[in-house]
Amino acid sequence: MSNQDAFANTQFSVLDLVPIALGNSNLQSMQNSLDLARNVEDFGYKRFWVSEHHNTDTLVSSATVVLLGYLAQGTSKIRIGSGGIMLPNHAPLIVAEQFGTLETLYPNRIDLGLGRAPGTDQLTAHALRRGKQESVQDFPNDIEELQTYFSVENQDGRVRAIPGEGLDIPIYLLGSSTFSAQLAAKKGLPYAFASHFAPTHLMEALDLYKGGFTASKSLEKPYSMACVNVFVADTDQQAEYLASSFYQMAMGIITNKREPLQPPVEDMDEIWNYQQKSMVQNMMYFTFKGTQQTVEKELGAFIKNTGVDEIIVTSHIYDHKERIKSYKLLSELFN
Repeated sequence: MSNQDAFANTQFSVLDLVPIALGNSNLQSMQNSLDLARNVEDFGYKRFWVSEHHNTDTLVSSATVVLLGYLAQGTSKIRIGSGGIMLPNHAPLIVAEQFGTLETLYPNRIDLGLGRAPGTDQLTAHALRRGKQESVQDFPNDIEELQTYFSVENQDGRVRAIPGEGLDIPIYLLGSSTFSAQLAAKKGLPYAFASHFAPTHLMEALDLYKGGFTASKSLEKPYSMACVNVFVADTDQQAEYLASSFYQMAMGIITNKREPLQPPVEDMDEIWNYQQKSMVQNMMYFTFKGTQQTVEKELGAFIKNTGVDEIIVTSHIYDHKERIKSYKLLSELFN
């Protein structure tokens, strides 16, 4: 299979963390997310997901469901969803009601991606969960409860999700380890791996998922997705320059010095030391940057090696217009 075939046979979608670029307000950041969603809808991307994060002044995706409604109302055909809702932070009934409401308002356009991480630090997780202690079985049990609320069979149940009951809202399991891969296989659900920041167990997780998959009512065969970082520009040098904002953000994660998305710089070696550079490059290993030709070659090889059905693209680019341009250049490879 050629690189062109790899792109042609693969779905492409977008994950937005709704970052706050230096100088932008919370409102402007959310408006930029909607503008991005409208553009990638025109570019032919399949879905636009937003991830749940709390207690950070660098991202504004904490009220994820509210933001999804804003994005769905401002677009017309692209699928809108969570990448993901951190299920341990929420009662399954609430999630069923919220996504049932979204699906009722925007039929056949809503995805429910679920993760089991807190999406924040432990102190904030405690505040969100009000001291609830999570066991290893809570996540599988919560998914089963959620599926029950969505089922037609629950119409005689004592606790029902209205709206939500009987609606066909696809559930995706998200993960950065092998746990959710095995659970998605067992339950016959599509699986998305967070390889954009946790590359280590990607191939192992995909093998476990595909090898252990059991067909379900919602999915006959495995459907795998991988999230990666992508920066496309007119030259390799320009793409490297744009990616420096992303690398600064990643440095903030490993040094615990979180800042708004910073403007790009000409030379990252003036900012990070060798150890920090190594840590960032290892954590963000699946980052593809360069011209269309460069990205087609490298990302095409990734698609062929992993065999994933869908690529979810995230691009932390400081300049909003450059971010849109990067997504447009990438879309020209798969359209």
